[in-house]
Amino acid sequence: MSEKAAVPCSPAHDVRAWQDVAAKFVLLFFGIALWSKWLSLGTGILLTFVWILDNGPRRLSQISREPLVLGILLLCTVVALGLLWGDYPEAGRLKWRRYFGFLVFIPFLSLLDKDRLPWAIAGLLAGYILVLLSGIYQWAVAGVQGIPPLNISYLVFSSMLGIGIILLLYLATTIDQIKWKCPLGLGSLFLLLIQFGQYGRGPLLATLLAVFLLIFLTYKTEKKALLGIIASLAIVVAAFVYGSNGFQTRLEQLQAEMKLSQQGKYDTSLGYRLAIWDVGLHGILEHPFFGHGTGMPESYFEKTVLTYKGGIYKDLPEYIGTSHYHNDWIEIGMHTGALGILAYGFFLWSWFQTLRSHRLPVLGAALVFFIFLSGLTDTFALYSKIPTFLVVITAIAIAWQKEREGGGEFMT
Repeated sequence: MSEKAAVPCSPAHDVRAWQDVAAKFVLLFFGIALWSKWLSLGTGILLTFVWILDNGPRRLSQISREPLVLGILLLCTVVALGLLWGDYPEAGRLKWRRYFGFLVFIPFLSLLDKDRLPWAIAGLLAGYILVLLSGIYQWAVAGVQGIPPLNISYLVFSSMLGIGIILLLYLATTIDQIKWKCPLGLGSLFLLLIQFGQYGRGPLLATLLAVFLLIFLTYKTEKKALLGIIASLAIVVAAFVYGSNGFQTRLEQLQAEMKLSQQGKYDTSLGYRLAIWDVGLHGILEHPFFGHGTGMPESYFEKTVLTYKGGIYKDLPEYIGTSHYHNDWIEIGMHTGALGILAYGFFLWSWFQTLRSHRLPVLGAALVFFIFLSGLTDTFALYSKIPTFLVVITAIAIAWQKEREGGGEFMT
C-alpha cells in the first residue's frame, strides 16, 4: 500500500489564514471599541491597516458602486476643500474632523464576508449591551444622565437607545416566528422606557416619529393592522409620558425656557439654540455659496455675537463654549455654504439608496429619517460614537441581507 506524501500548506495559504484571523478580530473588537474615547481612534486605524493587508484597496472599484460610499466621499471632499477658502482653523474642539469618521464604512464593509459576519455582529451586540447596562446603572442606581465614565452624554445615550428601538421594531415586523416577535417588541418597549428617563428631547422625538414612519411603511397596505398598531403605540407613549418624571421635568423646563427666550434671556438650552441658529443663518447669508471655510464657524459666532442685533447674544460664549451650531444643515452651511448643504443632502439620500438597493427600504427610510430629525436640533453628524455606530449597522445590514438572499456576492 502506497502512502500519500503530506503536502505542506503553502506560504500564501498561511498568509491568507492570518489575514482572516486578523479581520475577524478587528471586526469583533471594533464593535466594542467604538464606544470608548480612548480606543475608537486606534481601533479605526487598526481596521484600516487590516483592510489594506486584506487587499481592500483592490476592491475599491467594486465597493464604490454603493451609493453611500459616493455620498461619504463627496461630503468629505467638500469639507476638505473648505480648508482652501478659510483661514487656518483656529485652536478649538475641531469637531468638523468627525465628518471624516464616516469613511470607516469603506474598510468595514469591504472586510465583511459570510464567515466574518458573525464576528462583526457579535462585536456590535457585545458593545451595545455593555454600554446599555452601564447606562441603566447610571440612570437607575447612580441617578446620573448619560454615562460619565465612558464620556457618553445623555444625548448620545438617548440616540443610541433610539437606534436600538428602531432596529428591534424593524426585526419584530420582518421576522415571521412569533417566538421572536414578542421578545423583540418587549425589548423595544424596555429601551423606550429608558429613553423616556433621559433628558434628550430631540432624540426622543426623532425616535417616536421614526418609529411611526416605520410602522406606517410596513403596514400601509393593511389598514386595520396599521390603525391597531398605531393606536397601541399611542397608548404606550401616553402611558410613558404620564408616568415619566424625567419627561415631565423636560416639559416644565421647555416651558420655562420659552418664557425666558421671549424675555430676551437666551442662557438656556432652548434659548442658546435659537440664538446660535439665528447667527448661523445670518452667517450663511453672508457667504451663501461656499461658506466661511472649514473650521471657521466657531470663531465666527464668538466674534459676531458682540455686535449682531445690538449685542443681544454677546454673553452666550460665557454660558457655554461654542463648538458647533446645534443643527446639521446650519453647521455644514457655515463651513462650506450651499455646496456643503447639497453634499450633505446627497449623503443622506445615498444612505437611503444603499439600503433600498439591498431590499431594505423600510429600514433605510426609518434610519435616515431619524438622522434627519436628530440633525434639526443638534449636530447629529458630529456626535461622537453614534455616526460610526450607524455606518457599522448599515454595513452589517447589507452583508446580512446578502446572506439571507442566498448566493449573494460578498466583497471578495
